[in-house]
Amino acid sequence: MSVRSGTRSRAGALLCALALSVCSAVALAPQAGADRPGHHGRGHPGGENLVEVFGHRGASGYRPEHTLASYELAARMGADYIEPDLVPTKDGALVARHENEISGTTDVEQHPEFADRRTTKVVDGNEVTGWFTEDFTLAELKTLRATERLPELRQENTIHDGRYEIPTLQEIIDLKRELSRELGRRIGLAPEIKHPSYFRSAGLAVEPRLVWTLNRNGLNTPRSKVAVQSFEVGNLQRLHRRLRVDLVQLVWSSGAPYDFVESGDPRTYADMVTPEGMRDIAKYADWVAPVSTMILPRDERGYLTEPTRLVDNAHEAGLKVVTYTVRAENTFLPADFRSSGGEAAHGDVFGFLDALFATGVDAVFADQPDLAVQARDAWHSRSE
Repeated sequence: MSVRSGTRSRAGALLCALALSVCSAVALAPQAGADRPGHHGRGHPGGENLVEVFGHRGASGYRPEHTLASYELAARMGADYIEPDLVPTKDGALVARHENEISGTTDVEQHPEFADRRTTKVVDGNEVTGWFTEDFTLAELKTLRATERLPELRQENTIHDGRYEIPTLQEIIDLKRELSRELGRRIGLAPEIKHPSYFRSAGLAVEPRLVWTLNRNGLNTPRSKVAVQSFEVGNLQRLHRRLRVDLVQLVWSSGAPYDFVESGDPRTYADMVTPEGMRDIAKYADWVAPVSTMILPRDERGYLTEPTRLVDNAHEAGLKVVTYTVRAENTFLPADFRSSGGEAAHGDVFGFLDALFATGVDAVFADQPDLAVQARDAWHSRSE
C-alpha cells in the first residue's frame, strides 16, 4: 500500500469511528475470566487479537494513583495490564510513584518530622522543589499516605485520601498474582522506569533491582506478560540483554530522551518515530508507546486532523503500538468529543477510543480502564 492510499484508508476508518461513537456508549461488558494473552516476542501479531487495555497507574480515574486499591480496581474492571511507575527509596527499595517528588501525591507536607527533607534538585535538567523518595527509607515512606493528584478534576477521588500506603514493587506483584488466580486470567505488569539517568548517577539505578525482582518472582520469561517501559533508550538497550520480557520505548511529542541529551546525541523523539527510527527501536524493544497526539494530531482549536503514519511505521518495523493516555474528562479529550459540561465533566471518551482503534493501535493506556474495556469489546464485536 502506498503512503497516499494508506492515508485515505486511515482517514476513512477514522470517519467510520466517529460515526459509530454513539453506538459505543452502549458497549458490551467485558467477558469475565477471558484470558487475553499478551504479545511475547518481536513482530506485530496480526489484526485478529484484541486491543489491550493498560490500567494507567491502576484505575487512576477512580482512586488515588499508584495504590494497591487503584491496581486492584483496574484488574477487576478488565484491564489487561496494570502499570506501576518505579522510583527508588534511600535504601534501594522500588516503590510506585509517578515522580520521585511526592508532595503532589502524598500527605508528606502534613508530617512535621519530615519538614527538613524539603529541598530543591535538578532532575533531567529541570529544577524541582519538594520531597523526594530517594531521601526517605522504605520504612519512612510507609508512614505516608497517598492523595489524589488531580483533586480539582477528580473531587470524588479525594474521599480516598489518606487511606492507602505507597506500595512496593513486590507488593504489586503479589497483588497481581492473587488477582490473576481469583479472576482466572493472567494480569500483565507494565512497570515504567522513571528518570533512569538521574538515578543511575545518584547510585540508585532502578534496573538491577527490577531485574532481580522479576527473576525472584519467576517473571523474567517470554510468557510472563511483563512489559518494561522507559522514555530513555540506553537502559532499554541494556535490559534487552538481561530480560526476556517485552520492552516498551516511550516517546513524547517534543524533545528527546534525556540520555541522548546528556551524551550529545542529536536525535529527538520525532526522529525515533520515522521509518528508520522505528527500525532502530525494533532492535531492542517490542513496543513503541507514543502520546496519542502523535497518532491523531489536533489543530489549534483542539479538533482532530488527519492521522499520521506512526502506527503503520511501527507495524512495518515489527513493533506493537500502545498509546497514552485516554482520560474521560473534557479537559483531556479532543474538541470533537467534549461534552457541554465543564473541564471535569466526562465527554464522549467512547468516540475518542473508536478513533484510536481505527488507526490500528494494539493497546491503550486509560485512566478509566472500564470504559476502555467496554469500548474495545464493542469495537471488536462490530468488527467480527
